[in-house]
Amino acid sequence: MAGSIIKIRGIMNQLSTAERKVARFILDYPSEVSNLSIGEMAKKCGASEATIVRFCRIVGYDGFKDFKIDITRDMAYMELNNREDKYGDIETSHDISDIIMRTSNNNKKAIENTIDIISCDNIEKAVDVLEKANRIEFFGVGASHIIALDAFQKFARINKIANAHSDTHLQLTSAVNLTKDDVAVAISYSGETREIYDAISVAKQARATTISITKYGSNSISDICDINLYVAAPEVSIRSGATSSRIAQLNIIDILFAGVASRRFEEVQKYLERTREVTRIKKLK
Repeated sequence: MAGSIIKIRGIMNQLSTAERKVARFILDYPSEVSNLSIGEMAKKCGASEATIVRFCRIVGYDGFKDFKIDITRDMAYMELNNREDKYGDIETSHDISDIIMRTSNNNKKAIENTIDIISCDNIEKAVDVLEKANRIEFFGVGASHIIALDAFQKFARINKIANAHSDTHLQLTSAVNLTKDDVAVAISYSGETREIYDAISVAKQARATTISITKYGSNSISDICDINLYVAAPEVSIRSGATSSRIAQLNIIDILFAGVASRRFEEVQKYLERTREVTRIKKLK
């Protein structure tokens, strides 16, 4: 899983002026990069070779050669699967069929792009700590609280002690009472939501293991968490962007739940059957 283009878009605001020249050239001419030496690349984008090496390391590669391998793979994969690297926004002129297609394509693309940048190692670490946790706190406000509630519902059904408080004071109260045997999950696409940052900071001070679910790149929340899980979603102007980021985050929750459930399949199956049975309508005799 490479996702080199997605990673670059995710860190653009964190780059220096010189590094941004490198990033902009790659985004504008991605198919040319694999045919260039580092010296030729430096001339093309107006930056030094040292800047290119530094940029590659920021994106998560050992050097320019490793980066070229991934971007070549990305371009070949997109061409083979006829995937465009574009999201579509909704405009007033669009009819219902346009809205259906653009919204659905944005949601699908958000999941596909998230798969491209997801870290299997970090997912494995997150599943490990969630499986062993005595208690799990999911923190989210606004649209992110919907994801937190979905996570709470899923884990509660398999008999994991979990919470997803909507009240930010309750989030702080729950966070301060966590222990080293507990897990706190911060959900914020921007990674800059003040209330969630405060709650996860308190949880970290309480020595709980902390997990973030944010957009790719450095942000205030991911910078302080133990395990970082990233999602990719479109940068479009209206709610289609927030909708797609929510879909991508829900997909991460589904992956984590499935990972935990697969480790205790027989036990989980028993809990799921119990909860399914108790919520069914029982006819009066």
